[in-house]
Amino acid sequence: MSTPILKSAKFDSKVKSYWVVLGVITCVLCLVGIPFIPFVAFIIWLVAGRILAAMSANLLERKLVVKRGVFFKEEKSIPLEKITDVGLSQGPLMRLFGLYRLSFETAGQSGHGALVSLLGVVDASEFREAILTQKDNQTAQQSTTKSADHEPQSQVELIRALTYSVKNIEQMLVTMLDDKK
Repeated sequence: MSTPILKSAKFDSKVKSYWVVLGVITCVLCLVGIPFIPFVAFIIWLVAGRILAAMSANLLERKLVVKRGVFFKEEKSIPLEKITDVGLSQGPLMRLFGLYRLSFETAGQSGHGALVSLLGVVDASEFREAILTQKDNQTAQQSTTKSADHEPQSQVELIRALTYSVKNIEQMLVTMLDDKK
């Protein structure tokens, strides 16, 4: 049984140019690499097309599936409930090309930095919002199901009574503070 794809990320072809410029800057910074600039730029341009073609990110109902790799294929499935942050960043060179990096951090993740990052997603902020909206929808759906299925009626009534009491105490404190003024 196949899960329907809610949203797919498309990657901007400007990523190739970004990688070429980044490679050229690296060669210039390593003075020894200056004679190799044309060769490095050509190799990056050839390989970048294949790398971009191999990248995909699909938002499913309960998870985000990211695939990448030309020689070493990698596929990561990130459950939406485990995603703690979806970062959107743009450095100076990326700004020049109009590119953004999406980075996904998860609960229980070890180490520093993002578990997965995607460079060059077209309409990155829209894709980010789609992920966060689906995560919120899933969380709301799960909490509704849990409260309806697992919580006895007496506990629900107890929580309502406690909430009512706390609101009354809060109101009395506000009144007391107003009287002292």
